[in-house]
Amino acid sequence: MINVAYIGVIIIWTTTPLAIQWSSGEQVYMFAVTVRMAIGLALLGLIFALMKYKFVYHKKAILTYILSGVSIFISMFLVYWGAQFIPSGWIAIIFGLSPIITGVFTSLFFKEEFLSPIRLISLFLAFIGLIIIFGHGTNLGEHAVWGIGAVLLSATTHALAALLIKHTQALISGVQITYGGLLIAVFLFAMTSLFNDALSAEYVTAFNWYAIIYLGVIATAVGFPLYYFVLDKLDAIKVSMITLITPITALLLGAMLNGESLDTTVIVGASMIVLGLTMYEYDKKIARLLFE
Repeated sequence: MINVAYIGVIIIWTTTPLAIQWSSGEQVYMFAVTVRMAIGLALLGLIFALMKYKFVYHKKAILTYILSGVSIFISMFLVYWGAQFIPSGWIAIIFGLSPIITGVFTSLFFKEEFLSPIRLISLFLAFIGLIIIFGHGTNLGEHAVWGIGAVLLSATTHALAALLIKHTQALISGVQITYGGLLIAVFLFAMTSLFNDALSAEYVTAFNWYAIIYLGVIATAVGFPLYYFVLDKLDAIKVSMITLITPITALLLGAMLNGESLDTTVIVGASMIVLGLTMYEYDKKIARLLFE
């Protein structure tokens, strides 16, 4: 089950960036993310009823719901806003930095990971790769740079929340975490959308609706519980290694289905990030090969 869930998360995370772009645009991104989360919440409520789950109310569970809900709201808002201005494959590239962000947070706040010399080199390589992507973004205009920054902040929020949830140790299932988190996130999205008058479907096309439904059903109602299930069974670093694969697959998917450019600069930047991630994960094996 862990292997199946792990592969499922990879497939979902590969397709999600492109689906986000297809579901939204300048006038409908807030509508798209709000409706997606509402669909996910409704389906998880149905799962709760059918599977006879109990909603847990102890302190650690409530804290976990809050962490999950606030992080979903912040990270999803940022990635939907940023997706207007950058290719879908870039979203996966930037989220590919999650293992390194996770490792830095773990080292700084939880003292569980030591940043070895090889891991420091990997940080440098990934940083250079990100700078190359940022530099290429300037060719697409100022908004592209802001879009990259928004997605980077989204990935940082996501990585920090995953660590905090892991260390809360609430001992509740992924479905419970997702359902509790979505209750909070949907409320926050609904209030924000009402405040900005963003719940009108006037500019939403049929194509947008197909992508929104896919994201609500598969990426949210299925993907979030799968992610939290894997997060519960494996350590946060191994879970975040999913993003070592998805930048490559998402770039290829965007090029094939959305006509996104795969020029040399993007390939070099993405390659440096993936190389940095690989060195980060296999630092001990690399050290043995070099120094033993």
